[in-house]
Amino acid sequence: MAAIPDTHLDLLQKKKTFAHLATVMADGSPQVTPVWFDYTGRVIRVNTAKGRVKARNMTERPAVAISIMDPDNPYRYIQIRGHVARSTEQGGSAHIDSLAKKYLGQDKYPFAKPGEVRLIFEIEPGAVQVMG
Repeated sequence: MAAIPDTHLDLLQKKKTFAHLATVMADGSPQVTPVWFDYTGRVIRVNTAKGRVKARNMTERPAVAISIMDPDNPYRYIQIRGHVARSTEQGGSAHIDSLAKKYLGQDKYPFAKPGEVRLIFEIEPGAVQVMG
């Protein structure tokens, strides 16, 4: 597993940044989505609803890439290529609520739909490149 350089940890731990998550479609083409995320010090965690395209892609083809740009300096960023090491429904609702607190300042995720099942995907970094 590749290490995140100390010089860019702020983008994963301190700043309110969005990640652009690239997954692979069944036909091999890329699919990119901006996502909320958190970093545990080992894995990057993203959350999505069961049945969405990125959820299917990460379940069926676990290779992913993530790009995170510094909101204060667009010439400073980190790119991470890795794979989904684990996914779970357990704790999915609590996780999206914690991300809503980080990104919106709200205790509960306000966009939940009735019956929606939330999934957590844990991404292990395999290669890391930085700029700035």
